[in-house]
This record gives sequence, C-alpha cells and structure tokens, in this order.
Amino acid sequence: MIVTPPELSDHLRTPERRTADLFADFVEREAPDVPLPGRSTARRFAALTALGRRDLCLARLAEGHLDAAAILYELDHPLPAKGERWGVWAARPPGPGVHATRTDRGWRISGVKPYCSGARICTHALVSADADDGYRLFAVALDHPGAEPVEGTWSAIGMAGSDSLDMSFTDVSAQAVGGVEDYLTRPGFQHGGIGVAACWLGGAHAVAAPLYERAATGRLNEHAAAHLGTVDMLLHTADTVLRQAGEDIDIDPLDEREDARVRSLRVRALAERVCTEVLDHVGRATGAGPLCHDERHARAVADLTVYVRQHHGEANLAELGRLAAPVSAETAR
Repeated sequence: MIVTPPELSDHLRTPERRTADLFADFVEREAPDVPLPGRSTARRFAALTALGRRDLCLARLAEGHLDAAAILYELDHPLPAKGERWGVWAARPPGPGVHATRTDRGWRISGVKPYCSGARICTHALVSADADDGYRLFAVALDHPGAEPVEGTWSAIGMAGSDSLDMSFTDVSAQAVGGVEDYLTRPGFQHGGIGVAACWLGGAHAVAAPLYERAATGRLNEHAAAHLGTVDMLLHTADTVLRQAGEDIDIDPLDEREDARVRSLRVRALAERVCTEVLDHVGRATGAGPLCHDERHARAVADLTVYVRQHHGEANLAELGRLAAPVSAETAR
C-alpha cells in the first residue's frame, strides 16, 4: 500500500493527494532505474510514455524529477538525495518573473514563478531566474520560509493533480547550477523536450484505450473501426519516431552534429498533432459515453487536453520551418 508522506497529508485536495502518493512512490521505487539521456534514451522515453499512459499528472511530476536529475548531472551538481522530490520550474511567460541577486550570503531569489508543478509536493526545485549577468538556473530547497505556493492560481480541471500553482519567492537562498544560459544551451535541454512529448504520447494511449477495448469485445461499427484504424496508425507512427529519436540521441548525446533542436521540434510537433487527432477520433468514435461514465477516461481526456498545450504550436512549427530548409538542402546534396 502506498502511504502519503506525512508532510503531504493535511493540505492537499483529493486529486493532488492522490498524485502525491503516486509521485512519492515513483521517486522511491522507480526513478533510480530510469536511465539518463544519452544512456538507453529510448528506454527512458518508453518509461515516460508508460507513466503518461498510467496517469498524466504523475507523468508530469515524474518527468520533472527525472529532468532535474539529468540537469544536475549534466551541469556537475550533486544528484537528488534519497527522499527528495524535485521539480524543474523554468516557465518564462511575459511578466515580472523571478530575479536573482548575488549577496554576501550567496545567491537569493525573489519574485513569482508560474506553472510550478508539484508546488506543494516537491521538496526541491530547479528555478530559472534573471540575474544581473544573465539568465541562470538555481537549486532551491522549498522548506525555506520565503518559498510559498500561491493558492488559487490553478483553476483548470485538467492536470489538477499536478499541483501546478504559482510559487512566490521572497529572499530565498539558492545555489547556482551551471553558468549563465547553461540550462538552455546544453544538449540535454533538447533531449528533455522530447521526454515531455513521450508523456503526451502516453496520455494519447490512455485516451485511446476505450476504443481498443470496444474492438476487443466486437462492439465496433464500420465508422468506429475506421476511427480506430486511424488512431492505431497515428500512435504506432509516433511510438516509432520516439524510439528512433532515443536511439539517435544515444549515438550523439553531446549533439556534435547539431541535430538536437531540429529533432526535438519534429518529435514534439508530431506528438502534439497525434495527441490532438487521437482526442478527436476517439471522441467521435465513442460519443459521450466514456466521458460521462468512465472516470479514468474522462480524466485522461481533460489532462491531455491541457498538458499538450505546453507545445508552442505555430511558433515551434515556424522555427522548424526555418531550420529544416537548410538541413534538407544539405541532405539532398
């Protein structure tokens, strides 16, 4: 039986408490066996997809913890200790954001960071902030009295269990991880972006499950069968591309060929398109029944609808278009 950690038991609503239980158990039992990027990366992505298929909110928190471990390793910082649950809080939408100041007591950060998944569940986080010398990443222990979740800042039903509140930091001590811009410029930033897409694909598999179950019991008419055929083709294609991306990363983990950004943009765009189309085809094939009577399916649909919007849509496609043209021209020679 999974037991809720004592520090999590009193102040979380039901979805968050449920995810907190699963996340704590994952960190203790499963996380140590997930390889770092560049080492059996396809297996890492498969683990993230399996988590997404199981529960997207769990996958979101697990991906953050695993990404934090990868970042700490790549930037020569100590890995998470036993019992620690880490997040990566690096959203940078328009607004004041978080600022870091170097003082005689070391680095201190202040400001509000949005979309902090695991705000009341994580024990530590990697937090991005603007400093006088540029954009930096910091390791922060969340038991500091100046680190406070901002209640009421996540209103969505989808991904409610991810506990993605804003976090307010007031003169919080922090340790710099790497140098200026190192978080963004390391090859692992692109590898980690594909890890998020792996979670999305797991959610798409979960959404599709009722349609496969209907087929197994012989309850598909011709129209529903056509929808399932399309869904199966989409999921198989995305799974194959994801596996190939993992194998390609293992061949060139330091991105000496400078392929990582194009690879990440392609895989993420494909995953987003597959998720969007799976949501549509499954809904049209099954109608309102599973949404109204299957709590697991309804939650998967709501969670995936929100989570996949982490993709930046046409902005990412425009960047891919600008980068892909010279790549294709070089390949054609």
